[in-house]
Amino acid sequence: MPRLEPSMARIRVKDLRLRTFIGIKEEEIINKQDVLINLTMLYPAADAVRDNDIEHALNYRTITKAVIQHVEDNRFALLERLTQEILDLIMQHQEVRYAEVEVDKPHALRFAESVSITLAAHRD
Repeated sequence: MPRLEPSMARIRVKDLRLRTFIGIKEEEIINKQDVLINLTMLYPAADAVRDNDIEHALNYRTITKAVIQHVEDNRFALLERLTQEILDLIMQHQEVRYAEVEVDKPHALRFAESVSITLAAHRD
């Protein structure tokens, strides 16, 4: 995790539960499954803090809506691909300095609650 600069905000979207086509087995290809998504985004928030103005804040609602639409409207063979595509969507926002995406696939393995993949990206 990068060192936080003054007024660097950390936004977390926790336990976003969506349904999508994920997997390589026939049953997974024809039936939507639950995925659980956690997002972390860092952005410089000094202007938002100072001005108390939404125009100076990272609009996490817009980002989350884009993630929901992308996940629910597409098909993915691998968790890695799904996770990277979500990360790419977030990093399209130039204000974001660091993002981390974790995607859980509940009950992907017998005897395990879930399997997850985490990917991160940063810009200077």
